[in-house]
Amino acid sequence: MKYPKLGTLTVISVLVTMSACGGTGSKVAGADAEQLRLMEAKEAKLAQREAALSERENSLRTAAAMPVSNAGGSSDLLPPNAAPGQCFTRIWMEPQYETVAERKLLAEAGERIEVTQPKYRQVSKRVMTSEASTKLITVPATYKTVSERVLVKPARTITETVPAQYETKMVKVLDKPAHTIWKKGTGPIQRVDASTGEIMCLVEVPASYKTIEQKVVKTPATTRSRQIEAEYKTVSRRVVDVAAHTKEVTIPAEYSNVMVTELVTPGTERRVAIPAKYTQVTSQKLVKDGHMDWREILCETNTTPDKVADIQRALRSAGYNPGAIDGNIGASTMSAVNAFQRAKGLPVDEYLNVETVRKLGVSPR
Repeated sequence: MKYPKLGTLTVISVLVTMSACGGTGSKVAGADAEQLRLMEAKEAKLAQREAALSERENSLRTAAAMPVSNAGGSSDLLPPNAAPGQCFTRIWMEPQYETVAERKLLAEAGERIEVTQPKYRQVSKRVMTSEASTKLITVPATYKTVSERVLVKPARTITETVPAQYETKMVKVLDKPAHTIWKKGTGPIQRVDASTGEIMCLVEVPASYKTIEQKVVKTPATTRSRQIEAEYKTVSRRVVDVAAHTKEVTIPAEYSNVMVTELVTPGTERRVAIPAKYTQVTSQKLVKDGHMDWREILCETNTTPDKVADIQRALRSAGYNPGAIDGNIGASTMSAVNAFQRAKGLPVDEYLNVETVRKLGVSPR
């Protein structure tokens, strides 16, 4: 390696030391940058979650109109193990984090290098600029045209198909079997924003039939064989008469006088070890990812004013004021439901979820 000539001893070691100090300062600031990076990552994850929610809502609207052949089946877009008459809403479960402390590297272990430059001189030398070599001169090939008779198609036997004859009959067939489909619920509690999901209800649809024309074989198809003679043609092609060949010519080596750099005194270097530096930092560690979950609720499809009145009476007996016992889910009733949920450690949402109804001692069915 060549260095600029600054004298017999250079101050490269000073520059290396200054660079190391600058690096240490930047890594101290890097601890704050790490916290900023974590915040930006969380914001990016929230944006991804909003995009995923939007995509899932579009998929759910498409899936809602599709028939479900097995009400006990499961799907990412529909509630699992659902039965006719049940209603569900989709709830976003927030991710869970924990604070962890770890030892962070501020500056890696390294070394300082003190370098003494090598010394060079310019000298004139006779050197080979081009080695002796050989050159091949190519003599091109010559060609001629020849004719020959070639087989285009061999003799063969072909089989021709005599098509079948059909007749039409009228028959009654099943159009759509009995099935269940998901429909949107329209109960008193509606979706608040994009993160609360949709209300879905499983409804039974009876089978239907239709009369169609059916085409049946009257006379089956048959085959017959026919012999075809071989076909030939005369073709002309260009072939090599005399192959291409080469002639070798020798080219002598070439020399010239050039100025070259010659090493007089080799450079030296001394390495000084620099220990690593550490600090203690805290960060947020993801314990459980946020996810969408189905929660069974009461809606217009699977409840009645009498059932709502039972829930209102149970709330009043438990010490929570639901307002008038009128079988309607109003603001006072939901305020009492949410207060009961918070007191009992139940999920707090804007719906009459089945877990809360059972905790009140009321049967959801």
